[in-house]
Amino acid sequence: MRIFSFLGWPVLTGILAAALILQLYPELTGHSQTRVEIRAADSRGTIQQGPYSYADAVDQAAPAVVNIYTRTHIDADDEQTKNPLYRPYFNSDTPQKQEQVHTSLGSGVIISPQGYVVTNNHVIAGADSIVVALRDGREAVASVVGTDPPTDIAVLKINLPDLPDITLAPTDQLRVGDVVLAIGNPFGVGQTVTQGIISATDRNRLGLSTYEDFIQTDAAINPGNSGGALIDPTGNLVGINTAIFSKSGGSEGIGFAIPTDLVQQVLQDLIERGRVIRGWVGVEAQALNPRLAESFGLDPNQHGLIIAGIYRDSPAHNAGLQPGDILIALDGEPITDAGYSTMNAIARLKPGEEARFTIYRDGQQQDIVVTTTERPANVN
Repeated sequence: MRIFSFLGWPVLTGILAAALILQLYPELTGHSQTRVEIRAADSRGTIQQGPYSYADAVDQAAPAVVNIYTRTHIDADDEQTKNPLYRPYFNSDTPQKQEQVHTSLGSGVIISPQGYVVTNNHVIAGADSIVVALRDGREAVASVVGTDPPTDIAVLKINLPDLPDITLAPTDQLRVGDVVLAIGNPFGVGQTVTQGIISATDRNRLGLSTYEDFIQTDAAINPGNSGGALIDPTGNLVGINTAIFSKSGGSEGIGFAIPTDLVQQVLQDLIERGRVIRGWVGVEAQALNPRLAESFGLDPNQHGLIIAGIYRDSPAHNAGLQPGDILIALDGEPITDAGYSTMNAIARLKPGEEARFTIYRDGQQQDIVVTTTERPANVN
């Protein structure tokens, strides 16, 4: 017993010391141990204060969002009167021409107390009469100030006193994830507000219009919302709701709005001149892909536009641009996408302004200055 007491404590102490050393230095056993590093967030920064209600934003913006009703009279010719599909619209005893009335609905936004209303061109295209209905119950017949099919924007004018209007926010600082609200008249049920976030910005190549620079949102947008407002949480207008991507015909969480920066440019021209003045250089271009880049001896990752065609006697033709030239920068700004932003930048130039094209030709880089003219009306 005494021998155990004499030897036991040193042995036990040694075992405990060895266990501690192996715990601190596991590599001494010959086996490596993977250490997982996990960063814990500061608990003070994980809770962010946000609004529990967007009612104040809606109260500020919604009075300026209007319902738009259109009527279109369609004349039927004699051939149509013989078609059984059209027969229900005509009096069978009188084969002379009759008239069919088509009605549709949409939304719009009052952007000025002077009575200017912005909406989509497709909402009012071809309409014989347009009625704007305000949230306060008033109605007025609207006149068309101007339309711009390439951006699907139209400006109307109504004459009523004490009109509400909306404030426009710049959209160059919008970020994916920002909260937005859509206000409009879906399916004709009356003014409706839906909430979502910005899903993407600078969306193009959708085939919706000539000049595309859409805000994408998952706020519910349905038929009848076209021309309505997309606002931020403080009630400022950031976009005009325009279209949805849908296989069912209803909202599937992919909607598109024209940003207010583009809306402002277009409506100013429509109000002042009745049409939009755009710069034009007269080129047709296609995006440079890796295979084409290699065929021209360029880095496969090089972004650019291939000049595929040039209009005769256009500014580009007169400046010396040639089919096959590869545009890599415009006014010192490199081409970074499929070229939609570049073509939009050219369109924003005023006639008479100069644009510096940086191109590759025969393996050499050079700059060519092109003086823009106004875009012809017959050019797509």
